[in-house]
Amino acid sequence: MLWVKTFHIVFVVSWFATLFYLPRLFVYHAMPNSQEQNTLDTLTLMESKLLKMSYVAAVLALFFGTWLIVQWMPGLMTLGWMQLKLLAVLAVIFYHIYCIVIARRFAEGRNQRSHVWYRWFNEVPVVFLIVIVAMVVVRPF
Repeated sequence: MLWVKTFHIVFVVSWFATLFYLPRLFVYHAMPNSQEQNTLDTLTLMESKLLKMSYVAAVLALFFGTWLIVQWMPGLMTLGWMQLKLLAVLAVIFYHIYCIVIARRFAEGRNQRSHVWYRWFNEVPVVFLIVIVAMVVVRPF
């Protein structure tokens, strides 16, 4: 089961890497000086490719995490720290889905938000990561 845990951690790290970088691309995409068509096309392509990578990382992180819970640690589901961790994971899933929506809006030329908004949006996964790691390491309740 240590291999399953290892793969879970590797794919969680990969997933979060995409969730840290994708909103940064949104920042650049929304900046007024990035409105040249070649730049917009490049950013749209980068966002699309990064989203594809994020799908793989997310699915594999969730697969190995589910495997751990079902096969190795089913009793953990009753513990408060695990429930909060899983709630944070659910929030990450919704954040990821919202990133998909945003990328589609950019691809269609329908973005309505400023680069400043995306700078704040870019910080959200950091909060989720802190909560998830703290719950697993500290196990406060």
